[in-house]
Amino acid sequence: MSLPTTQKQYVFPDFNGFRNLTLRDAPVVAPVRDEVLVRVHAVSLNYRDILVSNGTYPRPVKNTPLVPCADMAGEVVAVGPDAGSWKAGDRVIASPTPSFTAGTFRDAAPVADYGAAQEGVLTEYKIAPAHSLVAIPEHLSYEEASTLPAAPLTSYNALFSGLEPLKPGDFVLTLGTGGVSISAAQLALAAGAKVILTSSSEKKLEVARQLGVQYTINYKESPEWHEEVLKITGGRGVDHVIEVGGMGTLLSSIKSSAIGAKIHLIGFLAEGQLSSEVLFETIVKTLTLRGILIGSIAQLREMMRIVESAKIKPVVDKVFTFDKAVEAFEHLEKHLFMGKVVVRVS
Repeated sequence: MSLPTTQKQYVFPDFNGFRNLTLRDAPVVAPVRDEVLVRVHAVSLNYRDILVSNGTYPRPVKNTPLVPCADMAGEVVAVGPDAGSWKAGDRVIASPTPSFTAGTFRDAAPVADYGAAQEGVLTEYKIAPAHSLVAIPEHLSYEEASTLPAAPLTSYNALFSGLEPLKPGDFVLTLGTGGVSISAAQLALAAGAKVILTSSSEKKLEVARQLGVQYTINYKESPEWHEEVLKITGGRGVDHVIEVGGMGTLLSSIKSSAIGAKIHLIGFLAEGQLSSEVLFETIVKTLTLRGILIGSIAQLREMMRIVESAKIKPVVDKVFTFDKAVEAFEHLEKHLFMGKVVVRVS
């Protein structure tokens, strides 16, 4: 099959917000050496894509124009001579950090992520290193698979790595219903954990219960929601917290935790100020506060085995067509979604 010579792709022409997202023509380059050319079928958005768009992303970002987004699923259309067993027609996802093969950030080479330090995936075709690709399980669509490279991988890193990985029977607290929180709930349930999930929306809590979440808390109705967590756990507290709120929720997460619990710091969506009580409670409870940033390709492969064996179906809130990419970003910005927001590219 002959390859097309040109493609459509989106770029941020500057860092003045996603509404400046611009569609342009770009060449399609044939893969060489260990490269694989992937026809992108779907791209899922992350909140970090909004931070990149407005110049507030706290990690390295290349100069504009920049192709945004890090998470994609697609179909192999061509392979380089050293690309291993990949062949045309294979369905794949790509690691958003193709140089981060294994180990920790400390051990790895400089970790450059798609859509920030290097060109992203909101494009019709993407060249990726063969080692960074992972096969899509048969039970998933391209739209569902596109949600896997970042949010669930972050959740997997939090729950199954570190000094004390998640064990069956552990209590896991997830805050909200975004991509990281929902995927953490699904992975924890697959591992035999008991999950407590918070939201201000009864509709979203009902969806969570349908996914198998055993305990839900409406934090609007129970603003001191840590007290509800303690009631559920018989006063003991939880073993793991997926902490995506940051300043505004950390103290409540600490109060929700059992002695020796692990609090996985992933996001900073809730505004607030921290008091000395945070330090005091952390010491008294001998808590571990661990910063989590994405995960390695080795972890992505490990996570995919759970997704495949447990037949986990990612929660996709809404799918937008390629020409509606700006509307997809607007939907993400409103924080009204549950799970992930996806752009169908082809």
